[in-house]
This record gives sequence, C-alpha cells and structure tokens, in this order.
Amino acid sequence: MVAYEHAGLAVDPQLATGDGARPGLGFWKALPQVFPKTRTQRPRGCCVHKTANVLNKLPKRLQPGAKDKLHQIWMAPTKKQANEAFDHFIETYEAKYPKATNCLAKHRDVLLTFYDFPAEHPRGWVHLRTTNPIESLFATVRLRTCKTKGCGSRIATLTMVYKLAESASRRWRRLNRHELIQDVIAGITFTDGVKSHAA
Repeated sequence: MVAYEHAGLAVDPQLATGDGARPGLGFWKALPQVFPKTRTQRPRGCCVHKTANVLNKLPKRLQPGAKDKLHQIWMAPTKKQANEAFDHFIETYEAKYPKATNCLAKHRDVLLTFYDFPAEHPRGWVHLRTTNPIESLFATVRLRTCKTKGCGSRIATLTMVYKLAESASRRWRRLNRHELIQDVIAGITFTDGVKSHAA
C-alpha cells in the first residue's frame, strides 16, 4: 500500500473494491492507515453476495419474492428510491425473519455506496454493484496455486500470479464510461450517478 503512495499516487483512491479476505489482514488493514478517505466495498457491500446471504436466512418458499424485493433496492434509479425499497424489505420480513433483515440492514451504507459514483450505463453502476469481476481473477489464481501444490519460492509464486493476471487481462473489457473516472478524481460530486457540482 505504501508502495502506491511512493510510486506517485497523490490522491486517495475514492473507492476500494475487493474480495472477502478477513478484515484484519493485509490490504484491508493497511488501507485506512495509508488512505483514510477511501471508501470500501467488499462482499458485504456487493449486491450479489448480500442477496445470497439474505436469501439463505429465509425459507425457500419466500426466496423468489424476497429476491425481487432485493433487486428493487439494487436496481432503483435513485438512492432515495433504493432506501424506500430497503425500508419496504425490512418492514415485510423483520417480524418473522429478523436474521435476514439484520443481515441486510447492518451494511446499509456500504451497500448503497455506488449511488455516489457515476452511473456509467442506463442500467446504472454495472461495475460497482458487485465484486464478482475481481473475485473471478482471484479464482483463476487460486485454481492454479491449488493445482501446483506449492509454488516454491516467493519469487516463483509472485511471477506465477503476475503471469496469470496478465493472461486473464487479455479478456478484460474497458469499464463503461471510463472517462468519468477523471471527474471522480477531480472531486466532482455525483448524486444518484449524475454530476452534482465540482469540488
């Protein structure tokens, strides 16, 4: 993390997205120390993971309806409408299924973070709602490291991970509306995915 700072990263990243590594370890532990203003989104803030976790706490017969209600939160065009859908979900299930509603409610702010960033597509925030693209890369690396049953030295392991990531990157596509990243870096505020004002 400090290496990024020394390499010239002069502005705190606006959002850090990653997999579900335990919070006390590595990247997630160093992030607030080096970049205290950076907001985070891990699987607890990933709509796909949160949907699965909440549905697991509900009876199977209720899961299709609950899934639709959860999607109304993630797919709402504005944060206000997302909060209304969020409240509706809590009111609907809280009395009988408090574990499901607590699972959802405890990360409310993190789950709705994406509304403060550009909506790059008419469907909105495709790249920010989920951490699955990052986890897909990690799965590729994990699969190979399991198959090799020990990679030898630290240098050999780092080289293998680098080459796997480089190979996987050939199939990546550019983020939708990637040019909006400059606005985020410049401190322009976004409300419901639309530019509000300059910093």
